[in-house]
Amino acid sequence: MAPLTVAILAVPGAIPLDISIPAHLFGTSDGYQVIVCGEPGSGPITPTHPLTAAVDADLIVVPGYEEPEQPLPTRYLDLLAGSSTRIVGICTGTFALAAAGLLDGRDATTHWQYVAPLRRLHPRINVLENRLYVEDGKILTSAGGGAGIDACLHVIRTDFGATAAYEASKGIVAAPARGGDQHQYVDVLTPPRSDLSATRAWVMEHLGEPMTVHRMAGHATMPRRTFIRHFENETGLPPMRWVMLQRVLSARRLLESSNWTIERIAAATGFGTATSLRTVFRREVGTTPSAYRKERHTRL
Repeated sequence: MAPLTVAILAVPGAIPLDISIPAHLFGTSDGYQVIVCGEPGSGPITPTHPLTAAVDADLIVVPGYEEPEQPLPTRYLDLLAGSSTRIVGICTGTFALAAAGLLDGRDATTHWQYVAPLRRLHPRINVLENRLYVEDGKILTSAGGGAGIDACLHVIRTDFGATAAYEASKGIVAAPARGGDQHQYVDVLTPPRSDLSATRAWVMEHLGEPMTVHRMAGHATMPRRTFIRHFENETGLPPMRWVMLQRVLSARRLLESSNWTIERIAAATGFGTATSLRTVFRREVGTTPSAYRKERHTRL
């Protein structure tokens, strides 16, 4: 396959971090070619290509920018409005997508500090607050900084599979899969004692075994209700929902990288039976394990 072209727009006032994150993740992942498009002198980042080069891209990334309540130059908005390709808006980049009319009637998110002005300026958008990222059709919007990493890894996972996203995440020492419905922040500070990273690592080592909240709480030496509260504070997810997502992710990796039977993968990832794996996999991924394996091998 020819590499997919990712066009990052160097919009006026662009936040450099929101450009460097997708540039690094896509630029160091096999299967992508990254270009930075814009008009020279319009921002802190010097474009590598003219703005018009983004027209033919397979993916357009709009970084966050300063003063998002002020409109971007019409040339940028016209390019977005006329595009039929996939678009990712990072942080306040969501405002550019909104101003171009791409988010009317859609679900979207942005950095929690800008939720109120986004709702005020664009009442036709269903703004979902406190989400890492939201995908609606070909449009993916995310919160700032770290959530931009999650959004880019989600794209890599969609394009080239869980293994590719895992390899990309290792390079920047990031979590390989955080669901978009996880929280941007939590309202309660987590005491040092409630650091459950060791318990989560232990779960991953025993993913093929029966797992319950009671067993996880026992490993963490916490009462069950206390464990659930702290786990949700740290991950934004109930414990067993987190476990299920890890099992699906592990199954995806094995489908991509091994010739194991569906039954063996189901046993190794804790689903128990092939029927259980197929049911959950279809619900979470939207296809069957066999179809997923065939499609990934064809693409790769």
